[in-house]
Amino acid sequence: MKPTLLILAAGMASRYGSMKQVDGFGPNGETIIDYSIYDAIKAGFGKVSFIIREEFAEPFKAIFEPKLAGRIETDYVFQTFDLEPFGITEKIERAKPWGTAHAVLAARNQVNEPFCVINADDYYGYDAFEKMAAFLNTEVADDKYAIIGYQIDKTLSDHGTVSRGVCAVDDNGNMTEVNERTEVYFKEDGTVAYKDATGEHALANDTRVSMNFWGFTPAVFKQSEDLFKKFVEANKNNPKSEFFIPLVADELIKNGTASFKVIPTATKWFGVTYKEDKPIVQNSISELVTNGTYPTNLWD
Repeated sequence: MKPTLLILAAGMASRYGSMKQVDGFGPNGETIIDYSIYDAIKAGFGKVSFIIREEFAEPFKAIFEPKLAGRIETDYVFQTFDLEPFGITEKIERAKPWGTAHAVLAARNQVNEPFCVINADDYYGYDAFEKMAAFLNTEVADDKYAIIGYQIDKTLSDHGTVSRGVCAVDDNGNMTEVNERTEVYFKEDGTVAYKDATGEHALANDTRVSMNFWGFTPAVFKQSEDLFKKFVEANKNNPKSEFFIPLVADELIKNGTASFKVIPTATKWFGVTYKEDKPIVQNSISELVTNGTYPTNLWD
């Protein structure tokens, strides 16, 4: 059974100002999602599931169905505020859904095969999809998951500091924890550093970081559902709390339920958070088209 690609696309894009998930960045208006799906098809994925808010369904279908028909199976997963399916009857008012790990849980009745999870607004590159497909086809198990580890120097901005989840990796290539570093940047000499309350700290340029590209089996649904119920109970009075995938990974590692193989890639990552990022992403995609990585018209 071919693996499935789960795309996290339910975010509100409040910092971007519009639905960046369907904004055009390629030479013919291709979205960043288009390039991820193109790479996933090439790597051998059999289905793409869009995790979205239900009100996004028609725009998504109008954009993606015509070009994906006959190329890959498509499915739509709705992330909602309804907690009753998890046995939680208490009504909790929130402006936003419960985060990325909750979004993955929304797919628990629709995904029955090994799968990976990515962000809608990040460019990951073919190498990452090829390596993840190989892992999902040959190595993945209910107690053995994976994360694509990007070189930190291939994920930074020339325009200021960024936050990155720095992976601690053991001698077997497995992640032991993810440490969130909130002020990461290039120094003038091209090396990487981050700042915290104790000052500036150097990081090796090939330090592995998480860009939210994970590989799982459906067993993770049950494993994370129990954690989600506890999270809701602990955070029901905190409307901005979010149940993130790294929280689940950290807990599964700590309690010995699962290991996470860090699969390295040297591909340059780029993504879009703010409107100001758009021309940078457009230029990056233009370079990939010029050098032959992608055709000018992706779906011709």
